Amino acid sequence: MVVDDDKDIRNLIKVYLGNEGYNIEEASNGAEALIKINENDFDLVILDVMMPILDGISACMKIRENYTMPIIFLSAKDEEIHKIQGLTVGADDYITKPFGSMEFIARVKAQLRRYKKFNELQNINFVTIEDLTINFDTHEVAVKGKQVKLTPKEFAILECLAKNRGMVFSVEKLYEIIWNEKFAVSDTSIMVHITNLRQKIEPNPKSPKYVKTVWGVGYKI
Repeated sequence: MVVDDDKDIRNLIKVYLGNEGYNIEEASNGAEALIKINENDFDLVILDVMMPILDGISACMKIRENYTMPIIFLSAKDEEIHKIQGLTVGADDYITKPFGSMEFIARVKAQLRRYKKFNELQNINFVTIEDLTINFDTHEVAVKGKQVKLTPKEFAILECLAKNRGMVFSVEKLYEIIWNEKFAVSDTSIMVHITNLRQKIEPNPKSPKYVKTVWGVGYKI
């Protein structure tokens, strides 16, 4: 994602990165960028500092509320205080305009390498199912890269189903695993928690793509 109010800069960066085989999406300000970031997955954001509507510093802070992809700031300001400010709010690198193609590409590749390596290290106890990601170590869940807050019981149900993908669990079995006690026939806790879980992670809770019902048997992923 390339975010800059200067179309010439955006076009230049698109040429640089397009020649390296990267797919590029662009935005002319921080507000437009946030909309696109919330709707799509991006591996890296190149963010101008000075922009109308929503500047780069504010946009970076908003992005960091939900996303961990690398952010590289672009700015005509090369004073140390501006670089410190950019890095403090969550940027990973800071490039001063004007910039050369070789240095620019090298910095982009360096950030992507670090991000890929970080993800590989984090993925030891990490599952991705289409747009759904689950980190069993940190109890973090995200849909399309956006964090979803689950209750402990909701996460426990999701963890059980995700670690045994394809296996069908009855309501009784799930209850006894999650609550560690005997299931009472009249207890609706599992069904209530499944409903709440679907509301949080499913694109369409009425037609779930992740937590599926196997009629007459139970639930599975």
